[in-house]
Amino acid sequence: MSYRELFVSPSVVFGGFQRSFEEADYVIVGVPLDVTSTFRAGCRFAPSAIRQASVNLETYSFRAGFDAEDLMVHDLGDLHVTGKVDETLSRLEVVVKEILEAEKLPVLIGGEHTLTLGATEGVDEDFAIVGFDAHLDLRNEYVGLVTSHTTFMRRIYEQVKPQKILEIGTRAVCKEELDFAKSHRIQFLSVQQMMEDGLKKTIQKIENSLSDSNKIYLTIDMDVLDPAFAPAVQNPEPEGLDIHTFLRLLYETCKHPVLAFDLVEVAPHYDTGTTAIEAAKIILEILCYIEKRRRT
Repeated sequence: MSYRELFVSPSVVFGGFQRSFEEADYVIVGVPLDVTSTFRAGCRFAPSAIRQASVNLETYSFRAGFDAEDLMVHDLGDLHVTGKVDETLSRLEVVVKEILEAEKLPVLIGGEHTLTLGATEGVDEDFAIVGFDAHLDLRNEYVGLVTSHTTFMRRIYEQVKPQKILEIGTRAVCKEELDFAKSHRIQFLSVQQMMEDGLKKTIQKIENSLSDSNKIYLTIDMDVLDPAFAPAVQNPEPEGLDIHTFLRLLYETCKHPVLAFDLVEVAPHYDTGTTAIEAAKIILEILCYIEKRRRT
């Protein structure tokens, strides 16, 4: 069976503009996985809500100096997901692998953060993983689950074995995660430390961390933002980043070669559309950042 048979075509394509798969450089994949949520559910509705928001945004990026309408983007639609997390992750692994083999960049819209495990399993080359997230997600298990949105980064460390893991925006951890991160040299930048350092020093720390990494997989949990900016997320945490600071950090991060990225954990019915709009804006900006780097 072709991996394309695993998809439901979207009623609205991301950005409102659709290139053919063959000519596209970037491939949008909706992943409405919503099985292991432990506080708020509803992220299965996010791919649709973010697509709807994206067609109502202007597409020019002042930071990148590029218009997203000029990007070569194909929206495959939403992956068929099941109640069995491992089966969905296996499907996603196949999809990401085939998109990369076609020399295109996968853009995944979740869905719960567990999907990042399946996506990174589909990457056959060395890479660092950079996560913008309020949480470390390094528990060994939670409420009896060893594969979930609270444990996926630990499973990535153990199973995928990326060159390094850098987590940015951390402010909600348990002692087990903190001990694991320190003992296994998993790097993280807490919001408190970032505020003390200031933007310039934080950017330099990110640059230093990634200086020896050839390619990065970028994963964004929308709860990295303060709930004032993104209230409709599955696990909101106070003391988050503001949108301007976050986009600036993303811009600097995307100066490194990005091989794929995902955006996850929007639960759209917890607000009146603000968080979906923020998510769509972030995806458009990242695409423009990546395209600018490719053209320079």
